[in-house]
Amino acid sequence: MKNKYLVITSIIGAITIVLGAFGAHALKEKLGVDALKSFETGVRYQMYHVIVLLFVNTYNSFTSKSKNTISLLFIIGIILFSGSIYAITVFDVNPKQIWFVTPLGGLFFVIGWIKMGISFFKEK
Repeated sequence: MKNKYLVITSIIGAITIVLGAFGAHALKEKLGVDALKSFETGVRYQMYHVIVLLFVNTYNSFTSKSKNTISLLFIIGIILFSGSIYAITVFDVNPKQIWFVTPLGGLFFVIGWIKMGISFFKEK
């Protein structure tokens, strides 16, 4: 497999579309306005990072190590940030039980963006 992160990104992208449609149709009647907005935030941040993952993994000036590190940071961020929002809104997980997971996912996003900036800076 030439770039496993492109395959993973494609799968996450497809999941994002399914979740977006699920939220727009199936959850519209089941969730309150605030919960639906939270769900949409999870989907939106997931899609933003899918697009960035596509860029990172097709950008030829990054080293393989940089691509792998940035990809891993963003994928963990998606799982923690968006996943925790989905858990709270769809599965009725008590936010007080996982209060730290969403900001931890956001931290992985921030670190991934910083790592990407450093990789741009180090380009030859």
